[in-house]
Amino acid sequence: MSEKKTEKTSIRAKVQAFGGFLSNMVMPNIGAFIAWGIATALFIPTGWLPNETLNELVDPTITYLLPLLLAYTGGRMIGGDRGAVLGAIGTIGIIIGADIPMFLGAMIIGPLGGWLMKKTDKLLENRIPAGFEMVVNNFSIGIIGFLLMVLSYTIVGPIIEGLNTLVTNAVEALVATGFLPLLSLINEPAKVLFLNNVIDQGIYYPLGMQQTLEVGKSIYFMVASNPGPGLGLLLAFTFFGKKTAKRTAPGAIIIHFLGGIHEMYFPYVLMKPLTIISMIAGGMAGTATFQIFNSGLVAGPSPGSILAYLVLTPRGNFFGVILGVLVGAAVSFIVTMFILKADKTPDDDNDEELETNIEKTKQMKSEGKNISNIKESMNLEQNKTKYEKISFACDAGMGSSAMGATTFKRKLQKLGVEDVEVKNYRIEDVPEDSDIIVVHKDLEDRTKRKYPNTTIITLTNYLQDPKIDELADEVLQSKS
Repeated sequence: MSEKKTEKTSIRAKVQAFGGFLSNMVMPNIGAFIAWGIATALFIPTGWLPNETLNELVDPTITYLLPLLLAYTGGRMIGGDRGAVLGAIGTIGIIIGADIPMFLGAMIIGPLGGWLMKKTDKLLENRIPAGFEMVVNNFSIGIIGFLLMVLSYTIVGPIIEGLNTLVTNAVEALVATGFLPLLSLINEPAKVLFLNNVIDQGIYYPLGMQQTLEVGKSIYFMVASNPGPGLGLLLAFTFFGKKTAKRTAPGAIIIHFLGGIHEMYFPYVLMKPLTIISMIAGGMAGTATFQIFNSGLVAGPSPGSILAYLVLTPRGNFFGVILGVLVGAAVSFIVTMFILKADKTPDDDNDEELETNIEKTKQMKSEGKNISNIKESMNLEQNKTKYEKISFACDAGMGSSAMGATTFKRKLQKLGVEDVEVKNYRIEDVPEDSDIIVVHKDLEDRTKRKYPNTTIITLTNYLQDPKIDELADEVLQSKS
């Protein structure tokens, strides 16, 4: 039985890692996507400031710049700067050979170029005659890049375009039949398990960009990023929750709804698994509203904040977009309210539910021995008397980890500790010399696979988790 659980955990961690890899190709380039979205919202014929001359920026940007940025980033993640260049060379082949924006192709060919460069450099290591390093290095990129570019143009590009057409037709058929809201049955559970990036970055964003190029907006950007359902859930906990959950929910609302960090509501769903029904119902209601009013955004709202929604809403869509968010929040709030009111658990038991959730998540996510509290974690490092580098990590290194690092840094400053480096990273970029890595509970298994010999602290609540206070106290004691 335990072997089956371990196998499922391992598969989930691998899927998370794959989603994280896709996300890490996209996230550094979100600014470019938003710049394109703003240009689209302003200058296309149906935009806020239609301009025939400036509208010429739109097509080349989505056709060439954005896919090449994705490919460059993906290649660099695997093969460094040389891998980035090779990935971009290969990707230009599928761009030129396709009639649609090649985001999916860039996310395949870019990393492939990085991998080929990495293998080639390893093969050539210690085999290049002295004085010929530059010649060999440049020609290796040039020759392999030429072959990859031709291969992409003639074979890979048509295959990816065919697959893209297949997926597009399937999703468009779902839209035509009115069943698009059913995607919430997949989206909401996936988000709570940190698997949403596989769907969002791998499917919805490419489809959304393609649709935006054609009609100036896309509903695909909103089917998984709607902040409304999470808002409704947290509001219900604010008014009808008990003790710890009730006390922490208002702060979580601000960070979730305005900051766009959806991870804030995950612990509340895991604490009361039945509330996943609230999230699915809210997601379906919100998407149905978007669909009824033919609403869309011009680019992916990352993070999924209401502020990002408003900035990326094209002219004539504000009513439908705002209503979809509010309807999603209202439905989620009502369903969660009934679930919480039906809960007859004594208040004293509910006060520890967020902590009990650690054990529930442990059974679902951990692989091997779980570090369940800060004291146990410190015992792994009995000989360490000084903490110099504490790293907060998350899927993309920009959301919950940034918030956690900022919060912890302020705690240390209040305690008078100034000489400890506290930074946020994506999981795969955490420095090897980190004394401690702090992650969300659902990312523990993935982190342990990458850093098996580093102390890992897991959190369930970034706003009020006792482990943060205990870690700060340990750091302070180590300085005395």
